[in-house]
Amino acid sequence: MLSCQKSLFNFPEEITYLNCAYMSPQLKQLDMLGREMVSRKSQPWLIQPEDFFAPGEQLKTVFARLINAPEKDRIAVIPSVSYGLAAVARNLKIQPGQHIVVAEDQFPSNYYAWQRVVAENGAELRVVKAPDSPNRTAAWNEAILNAIDANTVMVALGNVHWADGTLYDLKRIRARTDEFGALLVIDGTQSVGALPLDVSEVPVDALVCGGYKWLMGPYSLGVAYYGPRFDGGIPIEENWINRHNSEDFKSLINYQDEYKPLAGRYMMGEQSNFVLAPMLSAAITQLLDWGVANIQEYCQRIGANALEDLREMGCQIEPQHQLAHHLVGVRLPAEMDMERLQAEFKKRRVYVSTRGNAIRVAPNVYNMSDDFDVLLDCFRAVV
Repeated sequence: MLSCQKSLFNFPEEITYLNCAYMSPQLKQLDMLGREMVSRKSQPWLIQPEDFFAPGEQLKTVFARLINAPEKDRIAVIPSVSYGLAAVARNLKIQPGQHIVVAEDQFPSNYYAWQRVVAENGAELRVVKAPDSPNRTAAWNEAILNAIDANTVMVALGNVHWADGTLYDLKRIRARTDEFGALLVIDGTQSVGALPLDVSEVPVDALVCGGYKWLMGPYSLGVAYYGPRFDGGIPIEENWINRHNSEDFKSLINYQDEYKPLAGRYMMGEQSNFVLAPMLSAAITQLLDWGVANIQEYCQRIGANALEDLREMGCQIEPQHQLAHHLVGVRLPAEMDMERLQAEFKKRRVYVSTRGNAIRVAPNVYNMSDDFDVLLDCFRAVV
């Protein structure tokens, strides 16, 4: 059973940080590794040709293990979610009368790309609204399933909703898209690393993740998985390192039409990132050591009692069996003042996010049940 890992991070005692969905803190080991890797640039003569390839290969390997992808070459190193989704948009074939299904108020990067695609092709962006009902998660999943039909080209979602943690039933959605030959594309930034996702069990067509939240890596680097339906596609940039035989520096001007295997064509330029790539690899390796399922169970264990207390105060929170326990949306009752609550958070140095009409509570392995007690004190102060 996983125990609290706070000692592996730099936290002042007076801080209550329940905001990993905003940005993860950095492991102490990543601080040291980052400084070490930055210093390498002081001696460029020590950087060998093979060093341009090793960081990306290692990152692909550990991320493939994290999501149980059978082939590491289905992983691409990317700078951002928008970049990874742009590769999907570049290869999406859609015609007038067809549509893309998205959820209401999902993260902008997973909206704007599709807004442009449908506008350029005379297609439709079908936005499935969040239901105003007590059984919100089940009702929203049913609405998404009902929105998928013979004219659906793609469903683009998060595994959880970034603002309130609504958990989408990807197995059922995948089965529904398969009925009509539609793609399933997932922004895993707010789930992968804290909520298990197995692409062999749920064969999504693309999975794109920023690295600085639940993957616990640095900012400006991410990873993406591209399934067989993107084999042979057109990348959004042409860079030398993605081509066949790019390891042979002396022959680089023998231009190659052939790309690296599978998702190799979608890798970003300067993917060798000598500083950030080793840091993200080290962070994912730590996640593998903890076990993602153990992280999810730990978040459930430390937060369950406090969430029940919040329900008794009148807050709307989904039932335990429908929660992603690392990212929980807490909606306030009418008599509870949001501004006063935020003032309490600030006074007591409690860090959470407000997204839409929900307080987003996002614990991780450095938190304890004591942190939820401090959170509860803020709510009690304004009841």
